[in-house]
Amino acid sequence: MDETDFIIVGAGSAGCVLADRLSASGRYKVLLIEAGGTDRRFFVHMPLGYGKLYFDPSVNWLYKAEPDPGLAGQRDHWPRGKVLGGSSSINAMVYIRGNRKDYEDWAAAGNSGWGWDEVLAAYRAMEDNEAGADAWRGAGGPLFISANRRGLHPLVGDYIAACQATGLPYNADFNGENQEGVGGYQMTIRSARRNSAARAFLRPAMRRGNLKVVTGAQVTRVLIEGGRAVGVEYRRGNAVLQARARGEVILSGGAINSPQLLQLSGIGPGDLLQSLGLPVVVENDQVGANLTDHQGINYTYRMKVPTYNQELRPWWGKVLAGLKYFAGGHGPLAKSINHGGGFFRTSPELDRPNMQLYFQAFSTLLPRDGERPILNPDPFPGMSLGLSNCRPTSRGEIRIASPDPLQHPKITANAFSTEHDIEEMLLAVKYLRHIARQAPLAGLIAEELRPGPAVVADEDLVADIRARSGTVFHPSCTCRMGAVVDARLKVRGVEGLRVCDASVFPSIIAGNTNAPSMMVGWKGAELILSDAP
Repeated sequence: MDETDFIIVGAGSAGCVLADRLSASGRYKVLLIEAGGTDRRFFVHMPLGYGKLYFDPSVNWLYKAEPDPGLAGQRDHWPRGKVLGGSSSINAMVYIRGNRKDYEDWAAAGNSGWGWDEVLAAYRAMEDNEAGADAWRGAGGPLFISANRRGLHPLVGDYIAACQATGLPYNADFNGENQEGVGGYQMTIRSARRNSAARAFLRPAMRRGNLKVVTGAQVTRVLIEGGRAVGVEYRRGNAVLQARARGEVILSGGAINSPQLLQLSGIGPGDLLQSLGLPVVVENDQVGANLTDHQGINYTYRMKVPTYNQELRPWWGKVLAGLKYFAGGHGPLAKSINHGGGFFRTSPELDRPNMQLYFQAFSTLLPRDGERPILNPDPFPGMSLGLSNCRPTSRGEIRIASPDPLQHPKITANAFSTEHDIEEMLLAVKYLRHIARQAPLAGLIAEELRPGPAVVADEDLVADIRARSGTVFHPSCTCRMGAVVDARLKVRGVEGLRVCDASVFPSIIAGNTNAPSMMVGWKGAELILSDAP
């Protein structure tokens, strides 16, 4: 049995930041417990290698959602990181903070300390942006962020010009004063290697003697005595072990694992816990509820000009790409496939963008199940224009299916379960086609392959949305502030227990969720330290 000051469950985006910040002063002993293993893997560190990790059980939980009527009855694949760095070690590395009004909504909902000014200060403190510091960006912090302005595919310029032809402004920084517009994405990439939360925060912290990291250890329940969390039980190999905390237990398992662990520990919907024979320590129907996620779809085109398909499909192209990468950190392997993107509104009446764009000079029409074929694209020049909704109104839930802590929880996404979400997606895909019809992009397109020119009627477009959409891997809000935790991230009804990850978002932000998850870890550490003796 270990005894320490703080126990952190989960070495993901938030957990790595917590481990760094809580151990920095040297005053406290910190134990970080991670179910996965080391991040020292080639395809973790090579930026485009994330395609190899999409179905890799050695680094991925490989969750499956329940059959979803909103997705034409399909079971969507939900990859989540099971490795040091969590999902920041297997994601597409796009760095987006979200819209400032998202955080103003957080504060307006009664979550003091989480308004735009407060989170901006946290972002600027933790960032080291390659583009330099200004009123919005940070410099000198532990997290290097690539400005991603060099080595872009030539089609990125044509994509930006086509978007501008529709009226979208050029935006050099989606994390700056305004989010709306089109441009290149900032990336968590440093020196041609993935800059995960593990690399940026945890690895430096692991040199400290007061931080202990245990891998290959799955926490099965929080130990609660007299209404206070005093430690955790975990399995490592065939052993069942315990660790006890003099201070606090902090759950950082993410939007799936944190509510799962609370429920396994007797904190959650009373009827569910009783039906599974688990004791009800704190009854709270909101644990695992309010699951919110962005849903995305790609429109795919055959091109008249070369794309990354020609570089990455043939064996000699793979060899050349490898030589470029190993010789100087250049070429397609050194970047995410999402070189460009943007944010737009489906109606001018909206006060902020409600759709996110993705541009890929690459295509694949292979089935969704099986290896994600980023490194084995179509045998012809192809391009993808993608989008995802920023502020969906559909809500799902996470509920344990068994008292067995090693069994995956039941994920009910309820994608596109509201008319609002379908109506705005319909407007959005029409806008994708509007972009594709603009010069200079239009002159470079040979034909639309998916959904194809025959799909024109609204009902057919909606059917296509349901058949081909899926998660863009941003689950959140399942332990949200104001319902499961308070604004200081303390679990209601239990002393000494907090949740600190994307599950505490009061509402989902507009954009990729890795940056906000790290910010929650940064601010969470401040709250914990301010309460510590």
